[in-house]
Amino acid sequence: MLSYLVAIAIIGGIYSLLTLGLNLHYGFTGLINFGHVGFFALGAYASALLTLAGLPFAAGFAAAMLIAALVALPLGLLAIRLRDDYLAIVTLGFSEIIRIVITSEEWLTGGVQGLPGIPRPFGGLGVGGAEYAYLGLVVALNGLAFLLVHRLAASPFGRLIKAVRDNEVALVSLGKDPVGVKIRVFMIGAGLAGLAGALYAHYITYLSPEQVIPLVTFYVWMAMIIGGTGRNAGVVLGAGILVLILEGSRFVRDLFPGVLDTEMASIRLAIIGLCLVLFVLFRPRGLIGDGVER
Repeated sequence: MLSYLVAIAIIGGIYSLLTLGLNLHYGFTGLINFGHVGFFALGAYASALLTLAGLPFAAGFAAAMLIAALVALPLGLLAIRLRDDYLAIVTLGFSEIIRIVITSEEWLTGGVQGLPGIPRPFGGLGVGGAEYAYLGLVVALNGLAFLLVHRLAASPFGRLIKAVRDNEVALVSLGKDPVGVKIRVFMIGAGLAGLAGALYAHYITYLSPEQVIPLVTFYVWMAMIIGGTGRNAGVVLGAGILVLILEGSRFVRDLFPGVLDTEMASIRLAIIGLCLVLFVLFRPRGLIGDGVER
């Protein structure tokens, strides 16, 4: 039972990193990113492939963040001037392109057969010790990411990104460049998603295209909405609640003993969707909302 709780905490921490990156995009800057899972996938496969080639874990994690951030640069230059709805479509298309490339380039990624045997840190500590050590790593990286985003939001640059969200026209009239601000934010949020992908890859030790579908981005949006956009503590709380909802919905099967597995998957999604609807109805700004009208 304890090992199951540790596993839930690790997955919750990974979702927390993902949500912190998306909150930087949307909560602070107002960028609608529906392709967040694409950066997650880049980080996961980059770190997995590099460590399988013999590089240390630190190099894999660093490469995951760097590659995700660098890929966000041209995407940002192409799409950042678009209106919100078009930006959402472009980013969603980007994540699907990444998934298609992963599926088709079997020589590198294993394609639909997946990429097995990804090494996990702390293997010498034994099964139990490795789990606790990995949880400590996830918590530490979450703490660093939380501090980074918090300090960024409290800095003069943070006031700029909030101005982009609230009134971009006024920002331009003051002689500021919102495009440069958006691109930098896009890259930082993508780097956090890449780091989350690396943590996921080395914990699960197996990757396949089915793990990086758009549904993952929907889950991250759900965590941000539940916790409260624009508040770091809110999105971390939202990520924890999201994982509890996802895991708790698994036990609903006990209430429907005659239901097939395929039908049960649809019921789980319906329950998750209902939870989101209820949060939007009764807590539209999330559990720890920022009070800003959007």
